[in-house]
Amino acid sequence: MIRILALRHLRVRKLRSMFLLLGFSLGVGVMIVLLSVGQAMLDQSRDVSLVGGGALTVLPQGIDVEAMRTGGLSGMFFGIERAKFLGRQVFGGPRHERQVQVVSPVIEGKLLYLRHGPRTVAVRSGGEIPSRASAVGAGLTIQSGTWADSPADSAYVMPTAQQFYDDLDRFHFPGTADSTWGEWHYFNVVTSPDEWWYITYLVGGEVPDGKWGAQVLITHRTPAGRYERFTSAVPSSEVELDTAGADLRLSRSLVRQRNGAYYLLAHAQGTGGALKIDMTVVPDRHRYFPPVETREGSFVSGYVVPALSAEATGKICIGGRCRSFAGSPAYHDHNWGVWRGVTWEWGAGTGRRYNLLYGGVYSSSSTTPFFLALVDSLGVKQVLRFNDIRYEGRRLASATSAHAPERFSLAATHEEDSVRLKVRVMDALGTNMAAGDFRRVFLQMRGSFVLTGRVAGQTVADSGTGFFETYLTDSSAARR
Repeated sequence: MIRILALRHLRVRKLRSMFLLLGFSLGVGVMIVLLSVGQAMLDQSRDVSLVGGGALTVLPQGIDVEAMRTGGLSGMFFGIERAKFLGRQVFGGPRHERQVQVVSPVIEGKLLYLRHGPRTVAVRSGGEIPSRASAVGAGLTIQSGTWADSPADSAYVMPTAQQFYDDLDRFHFPGTADSTWGEWHYFNVVTSPDEWWYITYLVGGEVPDGKWGAQVLITHRTPAGRYERFTSAVPSSEVELDTAGADLRLSRSLVRQRNGAYYLLAHAQGTGGALKIDMTVVPDRHRYFPPVETREGSFVSGYVVPALSAEATGKICIGGRCRSFAGSPAYHDHNWGVWRGVTWEWGAGTGRRYNLLYGGVYSSSSTTPFFLALVDSLGVKQVLRFNDIRYEGRRLASATSAHAPERFSLAATHEEDSVRLKVRVMDALGTNMAAGDFRRVFLQMRGSFVLTGRVAGQTVADSGTGFFETYLTDSSAARR
């Protein structure tokens, strides 16, 4: 009966029936497509070659996800910069410990070359941390043998303090011999509100096989407002540096890192007599900034801050007169690169809640992007960008006829976040720098800052003191 009614309807209402059939066909087609897409998404969500298990996947920016899933060539040349920092602090650190149970790093489809005698074969290779892969449900089924974390695996995901700071603070060799190559450990220590020390252990030249050497450079700002300089030149034969660790020996002076504490010994000579510094610097936990490196042709500039804030304890002797101190505020960073005609903007400060760090490098061929990082007790809170610094006013800088600024400010943003930094210069030291056509005045400034803005939906309002650096293009006025 139903068939007879349907056939009669088709004969009597032909146009209406055609529209009904067309609509029904379109509906069925759309449903099939949606079900197919849903099934494909479900399959991809379970595809261990794509996500490596877990609930959230972080991929390199710009990668073709389908090519990565199917093993396309484009997946071989991508990586995530500063992956250790992301895994240990940004995702796996204390800030998100309630949301993130485990982080499992994965290397997928990287291009390697195997060589056996005269034959070279291109292969695709991958890697995982066994315990972490198993924890996110992506462990391998082992038919025989074992699949367990090696010591290198453990050091990658959960290093000891010794391993962490050695990896963070290691030394480097230049790719090619360059007389303007330089690398140094830098510390500053505030022993009283009116007294502080700049301490540099510098290695420079055609390291390691050409003409090179080292220096210990120390500047003392006395409570009376004067500056004293102490130096010690060291030949390369008396230098020991470690490309796998933070340790550095320059004749009788040294930096030695043990279990996250830095032991400093420095011998130098100045107008005030012989100087000896014997101190220990202990970084505050999570208050660090990861290594960043810029390469453009022969230009290389690298930077890392193992201790945005730290405590220093020890003894300083000048001309046989010694004075002890304990719990003094300190800072430590590490620089490396080619410094031919290079200048920079830099600042680091400590407030009630935040440590701030900003910087950028000028070279003859390029300018690195300027950044400002905010760091709290849980690690890096946000990294913002800015384009310039506004310097205002004039005040005479010590040790030179140059004028430093009285104050300066900058505004940094990142998507919806924005902060403004205002600094009042309390003291400035000028150093004339000259090499060939390069003529600059290097300014080292001590100042107080006010930080305002909004980050991650929270109001930022902080203040404190810090050290700041810039260069003047002439000896008569501060750069605006």
